[in-house]
Amino acid sequence: MLKKLRVLFAVVMGAVITFYFLDFAGLTTGWPNLARIQFVPALLAGSFGIVLILLVATLLFGRIYCSVICPMGIFQDVVAWIAKRINRKKHYRYTREKRVLRYGVLGIVVLAFLLGATVLLSLLDPYSAFGRMGVNVFRPVYLAVNNLLAWVFNSFGNYTFYHTDIYVLSMASLFIGLLTFCGIGWLAWKYGRTWCNTVCPVGTLLGFLSRYSFGRIRIEADACVSCGLCERQCKAGCIDSKAKKVDQSRCVDCYNCLSVCHKHSIKYGLGWKKGRKTPEKPVDTSKRQFVATVGALSLLLPNKVLAQGKAVVKANKSWQREHPLSPPGSQSAEHLLKHCTACHLCVTKCPSRVLKPAFMDYGLGGMMQPKMDFGHGFCNFDCTVCTEVCPNGALLPLTKEEKHKLQMGRVVFVRENCIVNTDETSCGACSEHCPTQAVTMIPYKNGLTIPSVNPDICVGCGGCEYVCPVRPFRAIYIEGNPVHQEAKPFQEAEKKEVILDDFGF
Repeated sequence: MLKKLRVLFAVVMGAVITFYFLDFAGLTTGWPNLARIQFVPALLAGSFGIVLILLVATLLFGRIYCSVICPMGIFQDVVAWIAKRINRKKHYRYTREKRVLRYGVLGIVVLAFLLGATVLLSLLDPYSAFGRMGVNVFRPVYLAVNNLLAWVFNSFGNYTFYHTDIYVLSMASLFIGLLTFCGIGWLAWKYGRTWCNTVCPVGTLLGFLSRYSFGRIRIEADACVSCGLCERQCKAGCIDSKAKKVDQSRCVDCYNCLSVCHKHSIKYGLGWKKGRKTPEKPVDTSKRQFVATVGALSLLLPNKVLAQGKAVVKANKSWQREHPLSPPGSQSAEHLLKHCTACHLCVTKCPSRVLKPAFMDYGLGGMMQPKMDFGHGFCNFDCTVCTEVCPNGALLPLTKEEKHKLQMGRVVFVRENCIVNTDETSCGACSEHCPTQAVTMIPYKNGLTIPSVNPDICVGCGGCEYVCPVRPFRAIYIEGNPVHQEAKPFQEAEKKEVILDDFGF
């Protein structure tokens, strides 16, 4: 019964959160809480109520988070299930806990985070890693199937499905997404939940707590005949049938072992009686003291964000952004660096596709975090979608009114590149796309008009940069604000009152 309930909850949660990442039609706009119940996002967002609930649930029932809530854990279970269907003789076996590796990885991740580097946490956080897989691996397949259905249905005059573009967010993001998919997928195919019990920092933390969980799998030594059936079913490799013990720190509460025992000697029960593997408390205590000491010292160290430009070819007057543009709601590049784990949820939900994963724009610590890229779109003046879906608190919620005043960057006009100047031809596309009239047209020569900019009232939406026809270096671009500012209010041009003596003609 417990296994059936676990499978039901895991299937529902896995399907729903996967579709949340895949959806492109806006069917899941009211589902942001799906991501906010994940452990690391809740911790970074300061949602300590959710964190406390997850910790208490672990102390009461064991690692149920890893079994039915964590999307990466569910993904591994699906892969392991497929592997067993292909090879029905596949069995698992007990392996000794790799304690040094587990707590070593956790300690390094925590230390790096306290020192201001979130790149390791971003890479190893199971929710964020699953998000990158979903966006870079699963979503293109989903879109391809959608386009195939659209082609079939449209040919019969049915437009339930419609064609949508399939595109790569960035080569770095695609590579890391594929590497994660292949690496963790291969481990799950061969060894079950090995990744959860060796590398995953969330699994290690919750595993430490589950050593003391009230609800636990235990083996009744008197009834057990050490046949090994339960051990061969344990995808966590935590059941030692010979010693008749279960390593509670690695048990992920899948309950697969309960249904295979003919003697009913392995059970899930409540209480701290038998079956507990005594933890080496000095190791864990010293680790806490070490992390606490480093945390105190790290308060003295500043966080640094290094920006790195891209190589360019000089065909017209070149320019280079000094600072990348962080998304609305991020407040500053530093705030983004501290809270973002690069799950790519904001990137995939952005309706104008202006958000892209950064490479080295923010420095090594901000790799894969979202940035504004005006090559394929611009930030809609009224849009606040990314601030609504972010589960980490990296992008704080904004109202439309607040978004209208938010200055993410400032407009820069490169007169030497403008086709009005170089080709003496009419344009003005940048001015037409500016929502605040930070770009206006003024008289030039031969009856032409040329852009004039007012950076103080610019909000940095990038509409002007996006539509500028000049290549490779546009005649107008947005310079990012390292710390977001408030744009000055736009003053409408004075309207002159015209007195007509007659009918005006």
